[in-house]
Amino acid sequence: MKTISFDLDALRTFVLGIELGSFALAAERLHRSTSAASAQLKKLEQQCDVALVRKVGRHLQPTDAGEVLLAYARRLLALNDEAAQAIGGAQLPGRIRFGMQEDFSEALLPSVLASFTRAHPQVQLSANVARNAVLLDGIRSDEMDLALCWAAGESSAYSEVLAQLPLRWIGPADIELQRTLLTGEPLKLVMFEKPCLMRQWATEALDRAGIPWQVVFASQGLGGVWQAVQAGLGVTVRTDFGLPSSLSVIGDGSLPRLGEIGIRLDRSRAELGEVEQRLYGILREQIQRYLGTTASEYYSGDGIDLNEMGIG
Repeated sequence: MKTISFDLDALRTFVLGIELGSFALAAERLHRSTSAASAQLKKLEQQCDVALVRKVGRHLQPTDAGEVLLAYARRLLALNDEAAQAIGGAQLPGRIRFGMQEDFSEALLPSVLASFTRAHPQVQLSANVARNAVLLDGIRSDEMDLALCWAAGESSAYSEVLAQLPLRWIGPADIELQRTLLTGEPLKLVMFEKPCLMRQWATEALDRAGIPWQVVFASQGLGGVWQAVQAGLGVTVRTDFGLPSSLSVIGDGSLPRLGEIGIRLDRSRAELGEVEQRLYGILREQIQRYLGTTASEYYSGDGIDLNEMGIG
């Protein structure tokens, strides 16, 4: 078996091209020419002796072989970047304060904390898990440097939407909605306490569809919502992000569609210091890694001609 030594720059172009759905956008983001990005992709495909991408509509998606390489490429790049940060930032002092919505905390917080503290052991890190309003107040009052929020309602002066996720009706795995809807009984809802935009959007969608509803349980925290839904009290509305394995998306078409909501990274000021910038990069990376091979569904980007990229 021949030994293959992958070029990390080529892997970075490949990963970003898939995530953005466009190698032209990836080239622009990496400050390279489109022809250089095309050459890097060709090199990877020659090394692997198999096609790595295909065009679906206006976007690019990995082939089966491309999905395998994509998973390894993310791991290799993360290890490379972590090593570089550790060498350059081991003695970097400072303090950083950040927060995130509860939906993201279980899936992201452990990996973010581990990745950052390994690379920057001298930095004092303070984390806060809270709802959007609390996080935005912290950003605006400069009591928080970075916050990972839902892109809904108000925003801070300096923010970036990282992805768009579909809103889902969620219930226990064995729920039978059709019987409830046919009897005309109110749909039982488990929601956050007011104010909550997801709660508002859910009830407005049910009103438009002529489906009666009743909030039977309201919680101040996401843990309470998940437990109540799991106990069979009713259904709720969230995204797939961090969805417990004991619950499932209701996809039988019995309930109205809800649209999408964005994941937004807010910062307290336009220019971040070196410490904040490094955490900013880790948060972006962990979001993209969590979304995995489906990231191209959530990131918008202009499609490109496969022949132009040398992969047609």
